[in-house]
Amino acid sequence: MAPICHTWRQLKSKYSIYHIFVFSLTFLSYASISATRKTFSNVKTTISSEWTPQFCNTTESCLRPHTIWMDHRLFDSMGDAEPFLGWLDSTLLISYALGLYISGVIGDRFDMRKMLSLGMCLSAVVAFVFGCLTEWVHLYSKPFYITMYVLFGLTQSMGWPCVVAIMGNWFGKLSQGLVWGMWSACPSVGNIIGALVVAQVLDYGYEYAFLVTSTILFAGGIVNFFALVPSPKEVG
Repeated sequence: MAPICHTWRQLKSKYSIYHIFVFSLTFLSYASISATRKTFSNVKTTISSEWTPQFCNTTESCLRPHTIWMDHRLFDSMGDAEPFLGWLDSTLLISYALGLYISGVIGDRFDMRKMLSLGMCLSAVVAFVFGCLTEWVHLYSKPFYITMYVLFGLTQSMGWPCVVAIMGNWFGKLSQGLVWGMWSACPSVGNIIGALVVAQVLDYGYEYAFLVTSTILFAGGIVNFFALVPSPKEVG
């Protein structure tokens, strides 16, 4: 018990209110980014059922003409939809990986606070368009979905280099395993939040899962723009 108390006393003596504020903002920022990215995985089954026909009861006559009342179905069965869902996952991972490199290079030349805020807001807009707007206006298009996921991966990638760099600015010389260990839980916390959000709203439609997570992400981007301090040099 004594070593733990000693560790907490050390933390108190080393870190100011600014350190706590930056730790909290960057933690919540990347948690919200992860929650938004995880939303698609959590609603895959519901989306694939939306993209495939709803088979009629064999004892009842189906509505006709078939091509009109099911004109937005992209696939003949959920089995046919699975490869496309896999392509979307691959598209996201590839664009995210490439985006990390690009974002890292750009982040070295521009204000991290502005870049993080921009990435969060743009990612929220893309998630909203992909998950909500397309369903509300009944826009069902494979090329459009792929394009949105390329943009989603690129905008999502703007988050990680920024939060790590900002944390490094504040905690680099004072870093301890405890601080970075707690902070590095942010992706897992985000995944948990994303799963909980989906569980609460999925009955209303998968688009509402995207609506909630994208709204949280957009709000976080606005908060960061006005409140986040990227470096101790900016507070003297």
